[in-house]
Amino acid sequence: MKKVIGGLALATLIAAGCGGNGDTEDTDGSQNQTDLEEIEENSENSGMTGSNEDSEMDEDEEEHDHEDEGIDDETESEDDPEGETAETEVTHYLADDHTVRPLDENSDEQVVLLTIDDVPDSHGVEMAETLAELEAGAIFFVNGHFLHSDEGKEQLQAIYDLGFEIGNHTMNHPNMSNLTEEEQYSEIVDLNDMIEEITGERPRFYRAPFGVNTDYSRELLEEKGMQWMNWTYGYDYDADYMEAEPLAEIMVETELLRNGANLLMHDRSFTSAALEDIVTGLRENGYEPLDPARIE
Repeated sequence: MKKVIGGLALATLIAAGCGGNGDTEDTDGSQNQTDLEEIEENSENSGMTGSNEDSEMDEDEEEHDHEDEGIDDETESEDDPEGETAETEVTHYLADDHTVRPLDENSDEQVVLLTIDDVPDSHGVEMAETLAELEAGAIFFVNGHFLHSDEGKEQLQAIYDLGFEIGNHTMNHPNMSNLTEEEQYSEIVDLNDMIEEITGERPRFYRAPFGVNTDYSRELLEEKGMQWMNWTYGYDYDADYMEAEPLAEIMVETELLRNGANLLMHDRSFTSAALEDIVTGLRENGYEPLDPARIE
């Protein structure tokens, strides 16, 4: 992470859920329209220095003192936790299929991208703390309607302060295909403004609710220098996996798990409870959660 730490089938969506496998739905015709229609139908039911004392000394003593001072300054800079940290190396890019791929084609590093949507609802900070303890990177995609209260703002700040990338998930979690261009603009840009006001940093990643992107939203994101992504797979919206144990199992045992996979999760109690086992299981299978700061 950028500040603190280094890196099936569709079913009924529950309130504020985001939909099924992210590479199976979009409005550009490249993804499965039947799934999208199911998602849209279900979405209607659903609802993160001290003073310097002068003295006389000969030239040799003065030169020696200056040399020691330089060494001390260098040591202080290396050890000072408030000093600038080394810039994270960019090693991956976001592919058109929403996976992350290495810039170096010869790289044998096996990674996955963890993403948490609908933040900060009730468990976002808890999930961020778990991931921070595990030194696992993730993107927390935020909805603006959670940020109208002081508590919501504080929760977002806490997630950001733990070092996590904050993404834009729209202000009110609408189906963007039902909105005018002006309304789409407000859903994205107004939330960017709100997030920047709270954290001091504008989001660079965007995820559309239900995975529904439009021609206009993609043009707007390009204009604003943002990158949009859907996902490879996710299960915590599926009634069969709304408990920690089965969710943790499917997230690491699914045939959809592969190098660069983009894993969708949500700010929910059972997902939070499963999170440590998910990260542990991914690592046991040879996959390391990627620090989003490593994505160009």
